[in-house]
Amino acid sequence: MLLEIGILFATYTSVRLLKNMNLRLNNGSRIKLIKYSQNNSRELLVTDTKQDKHYLKISAVAMGLTAVGQWIYPPLMPLGLGIYIYATLPYMRQVEKALVKQRKINVDVMFFTADLMTLAINQYFAAAFCTFLFYEGRLIIAKVKKESEKTLINVFDQKPRNVWVLQNNAEMEIPLEQVKVNDILVVNAGEVVAVDGMITEGMATIDQHAFTGESQPVEKERGDRVFASTLVVAGKIQVTVEKSGENTTIAKIGQVLMRSTHFKSTIQLKGERWAEQATFPMLALGSLVLFTLGTVNAIVFIYSHIGNRIRILAPLGTLSHISVASHNGILVKDGRSIEQLIKVDTVLFDKTGTLTNEQPKVGQIITCDNYKAEDILAYAAAAERKLSHPIAKAILKKAEEENLSLPDIDDSKYQIGYGITVRLDNKMIQVGSVRFMTKEGISIPENIEATIAHSQSDGHSLVVVAVDHQVVGLIELQASVRTEVKQIISGLRQRGIEHIAIVSGDHQQPTQKLAEELGMDGYFSEVLPQHKAQIVEQLQKEGKSVCFVGDGINDTIAMKKANVSISLSGATSIAIDMADIVLMDGSLSHLCDLFDLSKSLNANLRKSLVLSLVPGVVNLSSALLLHFGIVISIIITNLFFTLGVKNAVSPLKQINGDKAS
Repeated sequence: MLLEIGILFATYTSVRLLKNMNLRLNNGSRIKLIKYSQNNSRELLVTDTKQDKHYLKISAVAMGLTAVGQWIYPPLMPLGLGIYIYATLPYMRQVEKALVKQRKINVDVMFFTADLMTLAINQYFAAAFCTFLFYEGRLIIAKVKKESEKTLINVFDQKPRNVWVLQNNAEMEIPLEQVKVNDILVVNAGEVVAVDGMITEGMATIDQHAFTGESQPVEKERGDRVFASTLVVAGKIQVTVEKSGENTTIAKIGQVLMRSTHFKSTIQLKGERWAEQATFPMLALGSLVLFTLGTVNAIVFIYSHIGNRIRILAPLGTLSHISVASHNGILVKDGRSIEQLIKVDTVLFDKTGTLTNEQPKVGQIITCDNYKAEDILAYAAAAERKLSHPIAKAILKKAEEENLSLPDIDDSKYQIGYGITVRLDNKMIQVGSVRFMTKEGISIPENIEATIAHSQSDGHSLVVVAVDHQVVGLIELQASVRTEVKQIISGLRQRGIEHIAIVSGDHQQPTQKLAEELGMDGYFSEVLPQHKAQIVEQLQKEGKSVCFVGDGINDTIAMKKANVSISLSGATSIAIDMADIVLMDGSLSHLCDLFDLSKSLNANLRKSLVLSLVPGVVNLSSALLLHFGIVISIIITNLFFTLGVKNAVSPLKQINGDKAS
């Protein structure tokens, strides 16, 4: 009975001593044990697949030999036991780490206790079977993880090895790794853009599906940016290289996705929590069963613990949903964020750049005296020509649409936040806000004050144009609400979001008007960046779970405080870095899909929990009423585990279906 256990521990102790002494065994080859995460001895996602396959084969041989030795030819039993011990050594190392380094009784310790009890009653085949299932489970998780990684980083399959570069007015083919910043790449129809850069010549229709998740190609022309791993469907462009190799946006996304596939090494998912919480009670109850109902029933009881199944199924389910999110153009940096979304009941939106397009559009142009609208627009565009803020871009775009010829300016003085002063043909041109004009001592004509008040009450901004200290006209700037916003707000309502509000640094009137137009529950206007975070904290104190959607540097403090933070591709880099989730198409179109994904994950995890609990109930009932043995209970458990794996990876069918279509 206890001889086998003694041999097992003696062998393990000898191997550990030899390893520590750095001796080489078996013809000079060092015994290799499975590598586990230093942070978590229960790590099942970071595995040495090659070694697992080796030990799976060894444990299968042990199963065969112990079966023959136990029921057909007993002389084979010592050999079978020896091979079983060899296959169990890495598992024992894992148990040792839990007991010695972490000083805790975890799931592995509990199951190893059951294995020892199985050996003690001479159930060698059952013990070998358990070891076989241990490695099989590790390989299943590794296989699904590998497939998920392929899904997550499949964009890299499109990178070309060579590219065409324009040098001395001639196109030359060079290896991609030789491309440098400011090189000019020539990309023809059917070719993949290999870098991030700006189109300097040509027009093209570009498929950005790998980058944004959107299947509809987009038109790009001179001045537009393109990104690595996007496909030129039609046309021909020249691209000035801004980023290449590991510095491209798609490469950085790939790095984030690769980290997300290893999320279990840094966070505690539901499966781990459930498993840990049930471990000690199960051991205590197992001891009670041992002394009341016998050893076999105690072993069946311990093997029925959910830990060995749910700690695999829960991460698998989360990983599968991360893969689906990536396929739909949603970058998930942390598996917890998808789990947290199911609890969110409050969504806060930044206004400019999130609900509205960053760049406003020019509305009406109001003139004074004998000036024409095109004169006012030309003066403003000439003054703003060298500036890159959204207001300047809107005015310049309008001037371009009107085909205005802009004069050159002599000099300029830009006052941040207020306006700009330039000299043009011996005239002083001043362009800026009403506050800027007041500060410069320029009075606003009474006949247009009413127009200003009316425009501001409608939520529009105004740019005042003055010539030689006299106001000559106004340019109205209207916020352009993203086309998808109203539908998204309605979708969030349907998904049970109780409170939706705007948090903005803009003035009260435009913020209030937009909130009312979109059917928001409330708004916060003229909010400083640090106060945005205070609003989030206050709502959390009221018991709300907050999701903050923002795109600017001034949103990052609030994003850090929120339960879940979301940003858009194209937002400031710090906002993207801070966000838990990034919507890669640069719009809010997939926001509701994200909440649906969270709901799907929650249902998937609950089903995994049920599939982990059912075999325990079945096994215990069968052991007590039908007197099933250990092997039968293990088979039942493994059948339900197989069903659990199918459930956990079922979201991936959506990806495969899209590929097939």
